[in-house]
Amino acid sequence: MIRILLAEDQAMVRGALAALLRMNGQFEVVEAADGLVAKQQLQQQAFDLLLSDIEMPGCSGLDLALYVKQQQLPLQVMILTTFGRAGYVQRALDAGVKAFLLKDAPVEQLTKAIQQVLLGKKVIDPELLLNALGEKDPLTEKERQALRLASEGKTTAEIAVALFIAEGTARNYLSEAISKLQAGNRVDAARIARQKGWL
Repeated sequence: MIRILLAEDQAMVRGALAALLRMNGQFEVVEAADGLVAKQQLQQQAFDLLLSDIEMPGCSGLDLALYVKQQQLPLQVMILTTFGRAGYVQRALDAGVKAFLLKDAPVEQLTKAIQQVLLGKKVIDPELLLNALGEKDPLTEKERQALRLASEGKTTAEIAVALFIAEGTARNYLSEAISKLQAGNRVDAARIARQKGWL
């Protein structure tokens, strides 16, 4: 049996996906209601595959992929998303993700992708791949972190504390991000970055 950890915060989607995978007969599926629960499961059990949504509260699918990579856990990571944002694909690949599919893909395509990933291959939805080739993410990781905090309503001083940097440095990160995205202000920059999947 292939052990799959399914991380998806929408209960109906998670239940339907888990049921479809179990019908295959070769998959044992453990469900996680969000990224934080998935992280705990990864710490407690061994899996062959992590199948994760991207946008989840507390800990995103990309955060989970990075955790798997940093901890050198012996499993493959696949992302399933409704969001075909170009920036997500590049960030996912950088985090060691082996497959990136849209949630509206047929279940046969998902099953085939799982089998290919377990054989060590990469599987990326062609439409997503074409989008990803079009635009490069201009943000550094620090600029992304600062923008993410700004989008949560944090002040420059609070961002500096959260990132353990000087307030002037936080201001520089934000102004660099605003400039790179040709945005009017930090809120606008965060909106643009989020739309493109860079945040």
